[in-house]
Amino acid sequence: MTDELVKVAEDSARGGFFLMSGTALSTVILAIASILVARFLGPDLYGQYTLALVAPQLLYLFTDLGIDQGIIKFTASLRAKGETDRSTKIIRHGLLIKAFTGTLMFTVNYALADFFASFLLQRPDLAFYIRIASTAILFQVIFSTAASAFVGLDKTEYNALTTNIQAIAKAVISITLVLAGFSVAGAIIGHVTGYVAAAAVSMFILLFMLREKQNVKNSPSFTGNLKTLMHYGAPLYMSLLLMGFIPLFKNVMLAIFTSDADVGNYKAATNFAVLMTVMAAPIATALFLAFSKLESSTDQKIKTFFKLANKYTVILIIPTTILIIIFSKEIVQIVYGLTYQSAPLFLAIYCLLYFLVGIGYLTLTSFFNGLGETKTTLKVSLITFLTLAVLSPILTKTYNVIGLITAFLIATTTGTAYALYTARKKFNIEFDSKALTKIYLISIASSMLPILILQKPLLPKYLNLTAAALLYLFTYITLIPATTTVNQTELATATRVLQKIKPLKPLINPIIKYQQKILQINHTRKT
Repeated sequence: MTDELVKVAEDSARGGFFLMSGTALSTVILAIASILVARFLGPDLYGQYTLALVAPQLLYLFTDLGIDQGIIKFTASLRAKGETDRSTKIIRHGLLIKAFTGTLMFTVNYALADFFASFLLQRPDLAFYIRIASTAILFQVIFSTAASAFVGLDKTEYNALTTNIQAIAKAVISITLVLAGFSVAGAIIGHVTGYVAAAAVSMFILLFMLREKQNVKNSPSFTGNLKTLMHYGAPLYMSLLLMGFIPLFKNVMLAIFTSDADVGNYKAATNFAVLMTVMAAPIATALFLAFSKLESSTDQKIKTFFKLANKYTVILIIPTTILIIIFSKEIVQIVYGLTYQSAPLFLAIYCLLYFLVGIGYLTLTSFFNGLGETKTTLKVSLITFLTLAVLSPILTKTYNVIGLITAFLIATTTGTAYALYTARKKFNIEFDSKALTKIYLISIASSMLPILILQKPLLPKYLNLTAAALLYLFTYITLIPATTTVNQTELATATRVLQKIKPLKPLINPIIKYQQKILQINHTRKT
């Protein structure tokens, strides 16, 4: 791997770590806060709180226009070319565009609060709460745009910081005001305050970072940057809208063809699937940033990086997926109890989605977006959505929830297959098929002993689950080098790349040294 690719890999690993850790921590904080607020308010008032946020969340979807992704892409690619003045203007102009759309949607939400409450929600008494919640739109827009700028500037630690500030502020203010007797209004004010705090801190940090670039010259005007961002972002925006509509469409299918109990079990299962999203989404974002930097590199460098990026994505995602599948029953029982009997099966089937990472499920979208091929991303989303729209009514009616999940898996596979076909035809990308096959087989083989432990428990439930999980990881970590799925050169590169992530050193270094020792033993035996 060349020094340029190693540098990109270092930045990607570092960025991915902060994105993943920040997302995971904020998700935990918000989950705990949601549980407490729901308990303090009770079902009726918590339902009002939830409904009051529907209109602002819906209108927020119309504020992005693909600008955030454009900021990440062009900030990264322009900085890689040394054009920092242009990247600075892209950020500033992107902020102006987003601030305008945010203000517009805030005004619409505030002015039409009575209409939304009466006709959309059929609850006229919620208009006051909707007006309070409308303020969140503007600050959420500012926060999301600044967070995207941090990613493009390779300062993902600030993305993680502000994401957690938002979560903490929302949790503390919401819980405090609800306990103080402000009820639904208190919970909504907490929701708004979270975005106000995150937006304020984000803007302070971002403006401080850009302070030395106040008087840039010879760079495109506001109109020029607007055209650039919109030309790139419009297909992505349409793609995001399509993919954002899929959860709503699936809920409609469930409502029509399944029972309330089935819906509850499906919801419980997909709540755990979020665990995979916490890992997958930061990886996709980090790779998007990496491919943006490589846009002007040679085709061979891009192909080499894609091949390695896809391989290491599979190394991380597949064992995690199999862990959730084999422990699905125990996980659901521990959290929800014995009443959610169908949820473990739904969870196990749903997680099969991540088996597609081997053919580029997480890497291809980042690849296309990073290279500016956003129209391809739109086509992939359209194929996925249309396939789901055709299959889900048929399969859900026949096989209930399992049919819906199957339709979703087929639709995603179809979209990914088209993306793979396009990437191979247009960019001649390659996969390390031999290594990928080994990773899948090793991940499955590593589950044999843990499954036996689960079948014949010798310890209390929690300890037994922990022991089985640790045994799985130890077996997997051992078999990867024992089967030469990774070699000495790749481990050396991984060591160099991961040294950039200081918090992980105490955990990663012993694992890599252990794997290097196994490779040395294998080499000695062969010679």
